[in-house]
Amino acid sequence: MQIPDPSQGSAPEIFDRVARRQRRDRARAAYADADFVRATMLDGIAERLDAVTRDFADILDLGCFDGAFVAPPGARVVRCDAGHGFAAHAGGVQADEDRLPFADASFDLVVSAGVLDQVNDLPGALSLIRRVLRPDGLFLGAFVGAGSLPALRQALRVAEAERPAARLHPQIDVRSAGDLLMRAGFALPVADIETLNVGYRDVGRLLGDLRGMAATNVLAGRSALGRQALAGLAQAFAELADADGRTAERFEIIFLTGWSPAPSQPKPARRGSGTASLSDALRTRPRDPA
Repeated sequence: MQIPDPSQGSAPEIFDRVARRQRRDRARAAYADADFVRATMLDGIAERLDAVTRDFADILDLGCFDGAFVAPPGARVVRCDAGHGFAAHAGGVQADEDRLPFADASFDLVVSAGVLDQVNDLPGALSLIRRVLRPDGLFLGAFVGAGSLPALRQALRVAEAERPAARLHPQIDVRSAGDLLMRAGFALPVADIETLNVGYRDVGRLLGDLRGMAATNVLAGRSALGRQALAGLAQAFAELADADGRTAERFEIIFLTGWSPAPSQPKPARRGSGTASLSDALRTRPRDPA
C-alpha cells in the first residue's frame, strides 16, 4: 500500500466512514463469536506490555470493540471506537482514529488492536496518537497487514477473472508500518509480524467471520458480489482445500511499538563515533578447538 504524504494535503477517503460505523454496529451483538484475531493481537500487546518496567496511569484503548483489553491494575482507561455500539457498550467515546477528540499529552499509554488497517489517514492517525501521549508515553498497536487472506484473494481472482473488482482492503507491509512510525515522530520505533493460520471448511464460514469481526469491505465505491460470482468464489475456495477438506487461510498481524519522544530516552550514536571496525566485525571468527 502506498503511504500518503501528509505534506500533500488531506489524505484520500479510501474507506466509507459511514459504512464502517454501520458494520461495526452490526457486529457488536455477536462479536464474541468472531474475536479470535483481535484476541491474538491483545495477547501480543499484553506480552509486550509485560516487558515494560514502568507503570501507566492513563490509558487510551483506541478501537476498543467490546472493551476486552485488560489494563494494568489501578490505571484509568478511556475507551474509544468508531462505532457507536462498541463505544456505548464499553462506556467510551465514539470517534474515528484520524479525528481524535482528546487533548495533547492526555495519556501515557495508547493501545490499538484491530482497527488501524481501516483508517483513511493512517499517517495522520499515528501523528495524533503521538500527540495525545505524554513525553515518554508508549504506543502499542496491532492490525492485519500485507500477506493476509491469500486463499480468499486467490479465489476471488478466479471467480471474477473476467470482471475483477476491489473486494479486499489494501494492506500495509511491516516495513512500511515501521516507516509510518518514524514519520509520525515516534522514538525507538519497532514493527514486527506474527502469523495466525486458520482452516475453513467453506468460504461462507470465512466471510461470516469477517462480518463478525467488522472486517468486510468498506471501500468507497465498492460493489456487491453477484450470485454467480459468489458461487464461483465458493467453488474456487473449495478447490484450495487439503485432504481433510479444509482451506488454509492466513492472517499476518503487524505489531507496532513506539515511544513519545522525551529527553531521558537513549539517543542513536553519532555517525562516526563507533570504535569498532566494520571489517573486524565481519571477519570470520576462528573455530573453537574440538
